[in-house]
Amino acid sequence: MLAAIPSPSDGVIHLGGLSLHVYGILLALGVVVAIRVTMVRVERRGTPPGAVLDGALVVVVGGVIGARLYHVITDYQRFTRGRWWEAFAIWKGGLSIWGAVIGGGVGLFFACRRRHASALGVADCVVPGLFLAQAIGRWGNWFNQELFGRPTSLPWGLEIAPAHRPAAYADFATFHPTFLYESIYCLLGAVALFTLDARLRLRRGQLTALYVIIYTFGRFFFENLRVDDAHEILGLRVNAWVSVLGFGGGLVWFWWLGRHGEDGRAPLIREPGSTTGADAVG
Repeated sequence: MLAAIPSPSDGVIHLGGLSLHVYGILLALGVVVAIRVTMVRVERRGTPPGAVLDGALVVVVGGVIGARLYHVITDYQRFTRGRWWEAFAIWKGGLSIWGAVIGGGVGLFFACRRRHASALGVADCVVPGLFLAQAIGRWGNWFNQELFGRPTSLPWGLEIAPAHRPAAYADFATFHPTFLYESIYCLLGAVALFTLDARLRLRRGQLTALYVIIYTFGRFFFENLRVDDAHEILGLRVNAWVSVLGFGGGLVWFWWLGRHGEDGRAPLIREPGSTTGADAVG
């Protein structure tokens, strides 16, 4: 082994008597970036950016709750045998992007409904920044030495301390840095969405569908590279199946919106009582 990526020995920053978990700091930074990108994109569509801040808290709280619930439900075995309280220890990791999207989406729907705004239109403003937030947040897995891939001898193999290695891989020292792969992939996904949105006249919601398509495509491969414990169905990890279903659903959704969706440049906020197009529910 000529080179390797070292892992931080501690995922906590100690400032006097204060302990700051890097995982949480990175998640917060990702949220700030996503909100800022959304504000800029909303303003370019003729809506005051302050409207984003009005509903941001609802979306973020919904996303965090959904992310944790999904993780606890799909990995329930981690919180049995007297360890139920760890279900609330989000600073130790364990926030699922699937749950975050679902929970955040529910929060977004209600926030937009209160403001008489298009949920799909706002979602199109959110998803490029969401990719950037994911790219930042994945580095929290590096600090926690979690969610890495199979053993590898490649020069960019990730060093994992013995205490963090699964029992079946205790004799291996370096593993695929799936956090880095996914972070880079999400950055490229953000670039793709920015570019496609600028060059194509997409229907409302199609950019969000593209986010689903792009992310689930890459996540399928990252998921099957990982070695952490996970439930399987017919030989595939549960989240790999979610990726397959999400990818297929995203394709159908993109096609349907292309035929029935509203103009992607229509105003984000409507007057109360006015409904147009397939996005009227937003």
